[in-house]
Amino acid sequence: MKKIFRIKKNEEFQLVFKKGKSFANRQLVIYYMEKPGQDHFRIGLSVGKKIGNAVTRNRIKRYLRQAFQELEDYIKYPHDIVIIARNQTKDMEYKDIKKSLIHLLYKQHLLKNGFKQA
Repeated sequence: MKKIFRIKKNEEFQLVFKKGKSFANRQLVIYYMEKPGQDHFRIGLSVGKKIGNAVTRNRIKRYLRQAFQELEDYIKYPHDIVIIARNQTKDMEYKDIKKSLIHLLYKQHLLKNGFKQA
């Protein structure tokens, strides 16, 4: 995923937490806020140390980045989106994480109308 699509700074994460909306399912929590003047969406990922060791956390982040890359054309912009992984994601495969992410994005109307859920 290109750097312009990532949220890296702590201040940007905190702004989304404070001013944005949130929604959750058992595996993931999503915080999002609209950013007028931005011509793309940006994502930030958070996987806490309670979830597992570095290998496990990095695998989850890699799965989430890959899912966003595949959904890139369907996500509405301009939004900043922060995804927080919950403990159940450590035992999930890629397809399950992607399905959970799609569920959150769909419920919060962050996917464009042309998206067909499989």
